[in-house]
Amino acid sequence: MPPTAMTPAAGLRLLINRSNLHQVQLGDDPDAPAARSLQRGEARLQVERFALTANNITYAAFGQAMKYWQFFPAPDATQGCLPVWGYAQVLESCADGVDVGRRVYGYLPAGTHLVVQVARASARGFTDGAPHRQDLAAVYNQYSYTEAGGTAEQNHAEGLRAVLQPLFMTAFLLDDFLAANGFFGAHQLVLSSASSKTAMATAHGLALRRGSPLHPRVVGLTSPANHGFVQGLGCYDQTLAYADMALLDPKTPTVYVDFAGSATVRAAVHGHFGGQLQHSSAIGGTHWADLGGAGAALPGPRPALFFAPAQAAQRSAAPPAGWGRELLEQRMAVAWQAFVAQASAGPQPWVTVVHRPGGQAALHSYHELLGARAAPQLGLMLSLL
Repeated sequence: MPPTAMTPAAGLRLLINRSNLHQVQLGDDPDAPAARSLQRGEARLQVERFALTANNITYAAFGQAMKYWQFFPAPDATQGCLPVWGYAQVLESCADGVDVGRRVYGYLPAGTHLVVQVARASARGFTDGAPHRQDLAAVYNQYSYTEAGGTAEQNHAEGLRAVLQPLFMTAFLLDDFLAANGFFGAHQLVLSSASSKTAMATAHGLALRRGSPLHPRVVGLTSPANHGFVQGLGCYDQTLAYADMALLDPKTPTVYVDFAGSATVRAAVHGHFGGQLQHSSAIGGTHWADLGGAGAALPGPRPALFFAPAQAAQRSAAPPAGWGRELLEQRMAVAWQAFVAQASAGPQPWVTVVHRPGGQAALHSYHELLGARAAPQLGLMLSLL
């Protein structure tokens, strides 16, 4: 029987209308074996499973502005393929140093296949040197080899890595950026979308600084539905519903750390603190339906986009300008172990990994996250195979 769109040979991709994120469908995978043959230097990865979080909704919301749609171009220019983090296996290879059967972890399309143009292959992994990815942040183009999974313990550990590690990297670098700038002289940090995993990881890093000189208190803003969950984390000094933000003293020097991207919340925060707002950092877009502009007309400082790869590049520079890549990786690894231990500990862990196979489950999960209906403690791992 000839391949169809629902067979592994044809493959599947989650395709999103760039101008209307609610319009999403399963379409043919342009990198599947039935769609194209390999050229010399290329390898075909078969995507095993991947994480889907609110961070991926941010990728979609900023797909054009931040070039996220450019990583895995869709056949139809009006559509975008959602970037995700997960695991894949080398299905075919015409590239030296990349063997069939090896498993990798890295940045993948929400689909079943990815063709990479192998560059800088080593014992640790390789880089995708495809021309359309060369002007994109290098951290997204690297694929690292990983051991074969299979046991329940391995699947759980892999799920935590895919769900949390990309978010943790942003949080670690954001925490470092704020501390390196002396928290801009603020006495408190206000974090929106406090139940999002990136905000949780940031708050966890900030909580480890409690008691140090000039460390500001950390306030989490969240929806009434998630208030109890956020308060129970223990890494925020205070938790408030968005409607109660006005209870904060407007005379307190404050930094706003915006994971929500909501123009309404941003205007309320800037209007409340005015000249006492020392810095306004734009990170994500969990409230994607209320995204606004740069906020040039707002009281206080103009919101500044925080781009984690830029902070990573700065810290990766050789001393004295930076730490050097090896020391950055060491520090990040130590902090990661502390965070994942906290997030997965106890009878009520911060994150519970849930595996959902199949295309319909992927569509349901996407809409669940898009509509902010997913429970904050869920860590979703999906597969289209």
